[in-house]
Amino acid sequence: MSTSPKKTPKTAAADRKAARRAATERMREERERAERSARIRRRTVVGAASAAVLALVAGVAFAVGGSGSGDAAASGPLVVPANASGPDGTVITYGKADAAHTLEVYEDFRCPYCEQLETTTGATVQQLADAGTYKVEYHLATFLDQGLGGKGSRTALAAAGAALNEGVDKFKQFHDVLYANQPDERDDAFADVNHLLDLADEVPGLKTDGFVKAVREGTYVPWADQVNKAFDKSGVTGTPTVRLDGRKLDVFAGGAPVSPEKFTAMVKQVTG
Repeated sequence: MSTSPKKTPKTAAADRKAARRAATERMREERERAERSARIRRRTVVGAASAAVLALVAGVAFAVGGSGSGDAAASGPLVVPANASGPDGTVITYGKADAAHTLEVYEDFRCPYCEQLETTTGATVQQLADAGTYKVEYHLATFLDQGLGGKGSRTALAAAGAALNEGVDKFKQFHDVLYANQPDERDDAFADVNHLLDLADEVPGLKTDGFVKAVREGTYVPWADQVNKAFDKSGVTGTPTVRLDGRKLDVFAGGAPVSPEKFTAMVKQVTG
């Protein structure tokens, strides 16, 4: 009877390392597929696309509706916020315009993985931008609304457009407040403009009459739709996606966001 050759410790360790790499890659691919098809769940994973089925399977109810800006706003004129960038005004650029490097960040305000990354590493992302290491280009999406039901991503993005109209710094602060207060993705709390206006209280000087009016009337809903269309054309298949000078950074490792130290090391590796 023949037997398999006994593996040396060195060979066994190499096999384990290869297996871990393969497992990590499978997890990353699965996360992107799940994110794009909007089947991600923070606590309960369900395989349905409608709010009604999700409510039955997960035992929860969507908070769809409320005092959100309605679809009527979507048929209004396209108003691009002051301080928007890019050839079609669908990009939000934070940092020094003459920075030698560009960090592209693709996000959806309802995405729990985006919240994990922002609340773990977001401060470091900003610090490096403030230091001039790179400028940040935000590319935002609303695709989770289609998968989960509701309009929280879209309404939050429109409100972020109103903040951008007040200033890039106001946008950035409001962006951070939204992630710090992100509801479970099954809860469409961001569809309620009154809730968004309450969160805006956390950004000093943001709630001007113009900002409040724009949020209540959905002035930037058509712009939010344009921003999402630009995202769809980007080829990005999941959020968050982060690219530095066109090179994708693996900002999740083992299902968790990388540490600020690891992120800084990855940036240095690209920028030299």
